[in-house]
Amino acid sequence: MAEYDLHERAAAIVRDAGGKLVGRTRLQKVAYLSQLAGFTDDFSFEYRRYGPYSEELAEAMEIAAGLNLVREEEREADWGGWYSIYRFDPATVLDAPADAGRAHFVAAAAMIGAIELELAATAAFLYAEEGISRDGEVDTWKETARLKPDKAGDGRLKRAKAAYKKLGKIDTPKPLPPIV
Repeated sequence: MAEYDLHERAAAIVRDAGGKLVGRTRLQKVAYLSQLAGFTDDFSFEYRRYGPYSEELAEAMEIAAGLNLVREEEREADWGGWYSIYRFDPATVLDAPADAGRAHFVAAAAMIGAIELELAATAAFLYAEEGISRDGEVDTWKETARLKPDKAGDGRLKRAKAAYKKLGKIDTPKPLPPIV
């Protein structure tokens, strides 16, 4: 995929999420999981504080917003930070083809709570990219809880596992890693 097309690929994530996606972190995690499921291989990801992150995706989304392929509305969160709401106009035509299977997966992932999605994507990243598995010395879910103790409590890790398991039941080009 040529780099100049990445902005269309980024906009397609919002399209596939049903036309609206709330949060930059959610965008990153949905994109990572859809790539892990084999729908695309558009962006490279690395581990950051909030889990899998792609600078390429962040830049591509800025370009997509600048070209009006998506609208980005920034809002102040209750805690004082800022978050984005991305909207895709269905009248927009993209070269990035629509795929019903990918749209189903992306929409399902986008519906997962933000913290649970972050936990699930982090566990999947640790397994797929870092080689941490239940068969090895470290369990990916335990390592995720260790890395994100403030987020893993209050039943969120359990809900993240359930959400990941539900995503794993969706028909995808590649099965999600078996971390549940």
